[in-house]
Amino acid sequence: MSARLSLIIAAVSGMLAVALGAFAAHALRSQLSERFYDIWETAVQYQMFHTLGLLAVGILLERRNCMALRLAAWLFSGGMLLFCGSLYTLALTGITTLGMITPLGGCLFLAGWLMLALAVCRAPEKLNDC
Repeated sequence: MSARLSLIIAAVSGMLAVALGAFAAHALRSQLSERFYDIWETAVQYQMFHTLGLLAVGILLERRNCMALRLAAWLFSGGMLLFCGSLYTLALTGITTLGMITPLGGCLFLAGWLMLALAVCRAPEKLNDC
């Protein structure tokens, strides 16, 4: 993923996280059970955390374009889609089998953080090759 695309996805995701959090607080609070409201809030929190991670990766990609950072960007984006998306859908529909998708997104998040760590742990002279 390019730095530009990473930053665009982070900006849109941040906007959506704020909108989805506000939507839950103002429109869904009375419509969802406490359990499903908590699930929605978890999705919003994880989306925002990983949006900030993706933003950091995009900024780093502008400085040094390396495979580990590009991979981290894809992993964070895929993790948000699978982890957060499955939780949003679960909260709205109550379809509990969607819970099987959520851990896959969590694994993508973990792999994204690992790729970010690997990219920044490389010796400065090798960062362009990471």
